[in-house]
Amino acid sequence: MSRAKADIAIIDYGMGNTHSVLTALTQVAPKNARISLTYDAQTILQASHVVFPGVGAIADCMAAIVQYDLDQILAQVVKNKPLLGACVGMQALMSFSDENNGVKCLNFFPGKVKRFTPGAAQSLKVPHMGWNQVQYPDSSASHPLWRNIPDKSWFYFVHSYYLDCLEQEYTAGWCNYGHKFVAAAARENIFAVQFHPEKSHTHGLEIYKNFLNWHG
Repeated sequence: MSRAKADIAIIDYGMGNTHSVLTALTQVAPKNARISLTYDAQTILQASHVVFPGVGAIADCMAAIVQYDLDQILAQVVKNKPLLGACVGMQALMSFSDENNGVKCLNFFPGKVKRFTPGAAQSLKVPHMGWNQVQYPDSSASHPLWRNIPDKSWFYFVHSYYLDCLEQEYTAGWCNYGHKFVAAAARENIFAVQFHPEKSHTHGLEIYKNFLNWHG
């Protein structure tokens, strides 16, 4: 009897901590899975699951995405295969970011990204760095990527910009850092998180495991 095989593409466009993501995925992927760090269109489009990480400035991120035609490739990916965005990868899936004097993003979600500002008591440090709790709304509690992850679990964040708000139907999780912000977004076969699953220990690995068992 043949075993089910997963081809996992981690999109590598020079703007993500891809090797950390690879290490985490290797821990939870099936033994016969093939995991590729790539920007090659054929490899990405033939994969069963696609991971879209990102770190750094959104202007540089979007420039690299366009340079490698990943905007067009991702537009095809979202039609028929599971896609997981993380950190700046999540922000790039939105419509617009205020960073770098304003940058148009991929517009897969109708969301706007803004910069954190210090609180009235100057106690809010930017960037938001470290562990924080993620709470999911009742409407998203049954989402397959939250399987075996309790509500208000802790995840690791590093970001200066945040998703201000999102339509309720797309909000899969939220967090509080001075004020409420969107920590996870979902629609059809796309799931995106602001935190770093690869740095979030047990619950982060569970996100990746759930993603690989998800068919969108």
